[in-house]
Amino acid sequence: MRRIKNPDLARLLAQLRFTPKKQRRKQLDAAEELVAIIDKDKEYPFDFVHFRITGFHPKPVLSGAEGSANERQLIKGKELAGDLQIFIAKLSGQLARPTAKQSQKVYTVEELAAVLNVSTRTIDRWRKRGLVGRKFIFTDGVKRLGFWQSTVDEFVRKNPGLTVKARGFTRLTKNQKQQIVRQAKRLSAKTTMSRYQIIDQIAAETGRAHETVRHTLRKYDESHSDKPVFKKARATMNASQAAELYKLYKQGISIAELMKRFNRNRSSIYRILNQRRAKALLARKIEFIASDEFLEEGAREKILAKPLDLQKQPFGKRIESAIGGLGEHLLPEYLQVLKNTAVLNRERELELFRRYNYLKFLASKGRDGIKLSRVSGARLTEIEDYLAEAEDIKRTIVEANLRLVVSIASKHTTSGANLLDLVSEGNVSLMRAVEKFDYTKGYRFGTYASWTIAKDYARKMPAAGGKRDKARAAWLANIERDLKSATATDVVAIERAQQSLVQAVRDELDEREQYIILNHFGLASSPIKKKTKTLKQIGEELGLSKERIRQVELVALQKLRQCLSSEEFELLTS
Repeated sequence: MRRIKNPDLARLLAQLRFTPKKQRRKQLDAAEELVAIIDKDKEYPFDFVHFRITGFHPKPVLSGAEGSANERQLIKGKELAGDLQIFIAKLSGQLARPTAKQSQKVYTVEELAAVLNVSTRTIDRWRKRGLVGRKFIFTDGVKRLGFWQSTVDEFVRKNPGLTVKARGFTRLTKNQKQQIVRQAKRLSAKTTMSRYQIIDQIAAETGRAHETVRHTLRKYDESHSDKPVFKKARATMNASQAAELYKLYKQGISIAELMKRFNRNRSSIYRILNQRRAKALLARKIEFIASDEFLEEGAREKILAKPLDLQKQPFGKRIESAIGGLGEHLLPEYLQVLKNTAVLNRERELELFRRYNYLKFLASKGRDGIKLSRVSGARLTEIEDYLAEAEDIKRTIVEANLRLVVSIASKHTTSGANLLDLVSEGNVSLMRAVEKFDYTKGYRFGTYASWTIAKDYARKMPAAGGKRDKARAAWLANIERDLKSATATDVVAIERAQQSLVQAVRDELDEREQYIILNHFGLASSPIKKKTKTLKQIGEELGLSKERIRQVELVALQKLRQCLSSEEFELLTS
């Protein structure tokens, strides 16, 4: 399913997930009523949308944020209508009820397309024009989009021009259905055409919609399982093909186009995509600070019931620039912007960290029961939403503490280190501190973050004048002695750990990022005698400046931080 484009509406959907079901059903009805009155040629403030769905106004945007409330939240009617359709589908997915318990007929997308003699793409276009669909649990136990008979009738009444084909539709006779089946069997036996191409050709020859033909053949197969129309079994999709399909899907390629390219039906495409999503979630490192309150009765209502209003800081999306490396020209502007960032008070800080860790707890718990043989798309979406909100919270905490990094970095320039390098390194340490901070002990995060950043500076920076202090020299001597006396088993363990890191680098990074990480951290050489290259050396080899190499490296480290455990990330950057 497509994602909601408007970030405010997407955030509202995430917040409503934790409200009582009875209230969510009212909000779902309100969202459907709102779709009916949207004019695609007008623009609407998000405050209006929020009020019509929830019955109350959102908290005002803080003064000093990027743009005024109206500039940031005005939505074009056409875009709003499309987003609301996705909003309704996702919200109804959380509240889906069996079709058997409905008081009227419920059509699937395919059934409705067949009944109205149009394509599924036409149904999709009609949804943008006001045909409202909800998620239902159908007789096969699968949750999918459906349309009430009354909703369809009302849409046809209001849009006679659009539904002229539907009004003039005549049902297929028994002889016409038999003719379609015979034609499909003949083409399937005598040609190398795909199932999709065969259905397309029959649709063109008979003057019927693609979905009408496909629905007819599917119904025939269901009642004649011993002699189905398409006897040729499709070859099992291998891992590389599945990976390519998933990559194209993330790039925005439509499901219909993927069906053509890979010769698969819609359900098969979704099944493969869900398996890839599940594998990505199972491979992801989800670490959180455990708390007894997570296991208490009513924990969800206590921690998540209150909608979390994450105000955008003035620094906004430019945090990527801060973490990705700072140029000389950007530093003054960067420091100026940081003066206006809001500082979290103790209560707000505690609320954010509790919610941040609880969301990751829910994500970790939710994926424990995932089985690749039967993957629920709704469950995957729920887990992904947990992690997405957790990342939003983490970004908010990081942005609120960027001034702390600059303050600590400025105190370490006396050793000869460059302030730009220190700020970039300190931002990475700050991200790690957010993940490791135990909010249950009652300390302020600023204290813990200061200690973490200063410790990382001391570990990574050489002492003044290029001389190591006694503690550092002793530590290095111990490491060298341990390596010399390492057993064969130790060496094998070290090599395996490095191989694991190398594989993660190749799986997650592009070619240039791989080259920088492998060479700067010595992963391209022996794990015992690492041969590292400086950023300047790598820059000369790639024809890029040292500053640009630093930017690419830190962005790559952000990617790796998502898939490596703390121990693996520490091993990489040590």
